[in-house]
Amino acid sequence: MIRDCDMSEEMQKEAVQQAERAVELHTVEKDIAQYIKKQFDKKYSPPWHCIVGQNFGSYVTHESNHFIYFYVGNLAILLFKTG
Repeated sequence: MIRDCDMSEEMQKEAVQQAERAVELHTVEKDIAQYIKKQFDKKYSPPWHCIVGQNFGSYVTHESNHFIYFYVGNLAILLFKTG
């Protein structure tokens, strides 16, 4: 479920797909975040940042059109790119 987004529809779909794959492959939140970040660095060029967890606050600055905050199950995922 997407909560907040400043990203193309293509990137949104990719983010959700990569997150779902990461959750299938990994059980540790840090490893899930690392997987998603590396996939986006490869496909959309670095630097991407990814935060995964069940309880966190954030306030970040990001490149325009490069931000998404969503849930996969009970895990919140914040993915964004900085210049």
